[in-house]
Amino acid sequence: MAARGRPGPRSHSLGTPSTPGTPTVTVSSPRPAPRFGFQWGRYRYEVHGDVGTHPDYESGLLASRQLVLNGYPEMEGQPRLVELRPFLPHEYPSATVDRCIEEVRRAGLTRHPNLAGVWGCVFDDTRPYILLEHLRGCCLLTLLDAAVAVGRRLSPSFVAYAATELADALLYLHGKKDDEKPLHLVHRAIGPRRIRVGVTGRVQLTHLGVMYTELLEHPPSPGAPVRGDAAYTAPEILRGFLQPEKGHEDPLSPPGLDQRADVFSLGLVMLEMLLARYPRNQREPLWLDLKARFPSSVLSDEAALVRLETLANRVLHFGPAEVRRAADELPEALRRIIARALRDNPDERYLTSSDMHTDLYDYLHSLQTPYGEKEAAEEAAEILMDAADLGRLPGPVGVEAGKPSPLPETGLGNVH
Repeated sequence: MAARGRPGPRSHSLGTPSTPGTPTVTVSSPRPAPRFGFQWGRYRYEVHGDVGTHPDYESGLLASRQLVLNGYPEMEGQPRLVELRPFLPHEYPSATVDRCIEEVRRAGLTRHPNLAGVWGCVFDDTRPYILLEHLRGCCLLTLLDAAVAVGRRLSPSFVAYAATELADALLYLHGKKDDEKPLHLVHRAIGPRRIRVGVTGRVQLTHLGVMYTELLEHPPSPGAPVRGDAAYTAPEILRGFLQPEKGHEDPLSPPGLDQRADVFSLGLVMLEMLLARYPRNQREPLWLDLKARFPSSVLSDEAALVRLETLANRVLHFGPAEVRRAADELPEALRRIIARALRDNPDERYLTSSDMHTDLYDYLHSLQTPYGEKEAAEEAAEILMDAADLGRLPGPVGVEAGKPSPLPETGLGNVH
């Protein structure tokens, strides 16, 4: 299978849930010594390395967090893995810093099993960090790359299950209130790097609130490829950078931004899971007749060419015909859901994440063979083990049949 439209190597080791009688993957290397540590309040943090490495994404730090009670060591809790996202407020105007902090504060009010917790800020001697929940497993990007490495795709059942779980999180998120006032929370860039698949099959959306800062630090620019998190933003957000409205200073919150932007992002992730490639890559066949589908008056305009390259080639015009051309072999029900989610005009998409969740839930529960958390964990584990067995994912990995093993300890760039 052709490589997915993403540059850059990734390095991973593997971990799967243990089921008696089935192969398990274990990592032979122990957890590395911490790079540094610090204490904030009653908790001790030992930082082990980056959560993962990729040329198109900033990585947070993977750390162990342990309750420390001086004089009462028997009451100290077991260490748990968390993510620390460095934040450099001195690099921004005070108004921007205030907005970043407010995004994190509002995200911290959410509680949902399919949303990674946002637990405020902690500080070492040099900088603040945003403290994030870390789900044991791997990011969806790792799983997609492993599938491509062994010539596989994620099953439509897996895609429907994962999308239903994420849509359930969005349904909660978009309806969240604080003192009876709507919070108007929007993730902005739901992508495979910001979705984790746990070792038990649980699916979790991460970086809520933090995504505002991530996009602010790596904004898309006219004429340049749209990469990383920005590649999964809805057209109305990208237009905020490329065609900002006069007098509107915040490109990440264009007028009218609402939950339909997250509907678009989720639809794009669904299509990528089903295709095993990034569908908005400029090399995709559905863009070969781009010039024929736009009038010459548009193509001859230099400014419009920039918009065409950045928006049309990578973002816009995902109607039913485009989805059909890209994914003709996919189940018709999923094609309809994706086509509606990927409309350029927000008014033509699902108007709410609740509507999208209803269609996904109905499709998932119409399957002849039930598919849920257990089946998702098994499918993910099989793909990761196949990739490890073929040596397509580097790392000191051993596979033993029928031998339960503990979850692997973490190392730089590992699945953890």
